[in-house]
Amino acid sequence: MDTQSDKPHELRREYDPNFVVTPAYRDSLPDVQNSGLGALEGARVPILQVGISGFRLPLSYVGPDGEDLSIETSVTGTVSLDADKKGINMSRIIRIFYEYKDETFSPEVLGKILTHYKQKLGSQEARIKANFSYPMLQESLRSGLQGFQFYDCCFEGIIDCADRVRKIIHFDFVYSSACPCASELSEHAREERNLLAIPHSQRSKSKISVEVHPDKEISLLDLRDLCINALSTETQVMVRREDEQAFAELNGAKVKFVEDAARLLYAQLIEEGRIIDFRVVCSHFESLHSHDAVAVLCRGVDGGFRAEFDDFSHLNT
Repeated sequence: MDTQSDKPHELRREYDPNFVVTPAYRDSLPDVQNSGLGALEGARVPILQVGISGFRLPLSYVGPDGEDLSIETSVTGTVSLDADKKGINMSRIIRIFYEYKDETFSPEVLGKILTHYKQKLGSQEARIKANFSYPMLQESLRSGLQGFQFYDCCFEGIIDCADRVRKIIHFDFVYSSACPCASELSEHAREERNLLAIPHSQRSKSKISVEVHPDKEISLLDLRDLCINALSTETQVMVRREDEQAFAELNGAKVKFVEDAARLLYAQLIEEGRIIDFRVVCSHFESLHSHDAVAVLCRGVDGGFRAEFDDFSHLNT
């Protein structure tokens, strides 16, 4: 026969909004992440990156004219984890980042956050990526109209076991690429057969990744201008007929294969003293073919960027 003490205790199903957490109660809460080697699952190996991806918040950036811009930003924060530790305090990744939410955000701020991550999470290395869409006014080619062009950007920071910080900026630039081969073939049809032929061109995208010199800064406006100087045929926001005609003329003057686009960007980046390493990825979304044309090159710095880029589908978005 069951006694009163043998019966299972019935838990209350309620939420107490007035419950106050005391320091003693907080200290009594279980901490599974720091439960020791006995709680480890699987192989006892270090984890290179562990953390949180895609937490969002508005951050302040310096605008093209020096003004403050508040931009929604998606952040990924990760740290390394030693082989003898079960896990990290994931919420601390966000809490630390929020301590810097009122600063004007830049690659330089990442260094402070990364150092903080290492100290508070007891890690050897840490990494942050902050993705955002940055607006800049673009003036049309001939009519004088203006519209906002948006550039997908990412500030990335990496700190190693020796506390060396790498500042990296990823910058996407969308442009038009008119095919040199199609241009010549179209002219041949006109001259030899008196036939109207229109060479194909297509929207294209380059993703440049630059590592900035530790003691220097480079702005997103600088990177935009570098891309324009290299490729010329940036897609347009506001157009009238005179602008559309100008764009057709510009494409005729600046025909380029994907190989040309990559080399043109290389020629600009190699001359910029504030950049110590870079990678160029170009993708032309072919209107002639059902596939894309792609090209990758990098500066070739020891321990720097490599050409192992395979996420070309991301450039289509």
